[in-house]
Amino acid sequence: MNIFNIFSEIEKVDPEVYERFDSRRQVFKHMSGFGKKLAAAAVPVAFGAVFNKAYGQTSNNADIIAILNFALTAELTDSTYYSKVLDANSPNLPAEFKTGLTIIRDNELGHVETLKKAIQDLGGTPVVIAESRLDYTAGGKINDPFADYPTILALGQAFEDTGIRAYKGQAPKPAIMANDAILQTALQIHSAEARHAAYFRRLRGDGQNLENNKPWITLKDRGNLPEFTQPIYDGEETTTQATVNIANLVSANAASEAFDEPLEMPQVIAILNNFFKEGEKLPG
Repeated sequence: MNIFNIFSEIEKVDPEVYERFDSRRQVFKHMSGFGKKLAAAAVPVAFGAVFNKAYGQTSNNADIIAILNFALTAELTDSTYYSKVLDANSPNLPAEFKTGLTIIRDNELGHVETLKKAIQDLGGTPVVIAESRLDYTAGGKINDPFADYPTILALGQAFEDTGIRAYKGQAPKPAIMANDAILQTALQIHSAEARHAAYFRRLRGDGQNLENNKPWITLKDRGNLPEFTQPIYDGEETTTQATVNIANLVSANAASEAFDEPLEMPQVIAILNNFFKEGEKLPG
């Protein structure tokens, strides 16, 4: 989940979200460094202060808190998995991969702390996802999710591709397109988030002879991931953008690779529920 995805979700229940800030250009100019400093200790405080100032005296807090807790749920699912992999410290994992995964895990933990602070500043209670609720075998569909290197890369790709699609729908939103500072920041943060996905995808492509597993998604190809992950990729085969069929200009593969399609909240919840035990799944 991404900061601008959060704003987009909030906009669905509060169309005036961008008007609640005294100077939205200044706010987003200030936040433009979040993508580069997500693990910085000051980020949760700054992020929480922004939301507290905008919503502290409104009656919309319940809806806003629900959206922030949805984002927090996704971040906790990802960060808990990466932490469990690092804690397992499998000798099957290359040392350089452990270093890379640590950076990604720390970024995710930065997101978690940022969201918790924002929720608390709005008077809400951050959701807690007990590890006992999670099942990274996806109901027995995945073997050895914490020590088998190819499996870890596959799950990392699945989590990050989900996050990217959940975020990518934000750039075309009118509130972002109408504001150069917001659009610039959205693209900067997108670049940082996309690097996580590209990291896993590149390692899978290079190490497993999956030459078609490029750093980006081609059509709705799940790149040899298990069948239950297909909803992460369905819809990505779209080649028409703004009524123009790009496939008339380039190949369908290239047309699909050039754009990512958004995932809505119910779709993301359905994907995450693959990793929650029966009786512990998220409400859809």
